[in-house]
Amino acid sequence: MTLKWLAIVVAVVSLTSAVTGNVVIVVGGGQLPVVANLLAFTTAGTAVVLAVVAELHDRLNDRLNALSKLLVTRLDEIEARTGDRNTGFVEGYLLSHGQDAEIVPFGRRGRGAAER
Repeated sequence: MTLKWLAIVVAVVSLTSAVTGNVVIVVGGGQLPVVANLLAFTTAGTAVVLAVVAELHDRLNDRLNALSKLLVTRLDEIEARTGDRNTGFVEGYLLSHGQDAEIVPFGRRGRGAAER
């Protein structure tokens, strides 16, 4: 049972017990203590708020899942359409400089590189 439905059941049981207690006590000629009513209605209110938050969380989770699937699909589509453009650059570089072309590492440029 999900959190939302469990919270709804708790709210219904709490309200039912409060109403039943009030009816039974009033018919008998008495009055249910304020603390009992306050506890029942506070429990019901908290359960309703929890049910609403759980529903909003489920909706947000569904939207994020749909968004991530859309993003993955879109990125796959873009990759399929463009391919690896660096592959052509590297192949062209190697063809123009021979197969044994020297690979130049990234490093400092400028005065510090010239002095070494």
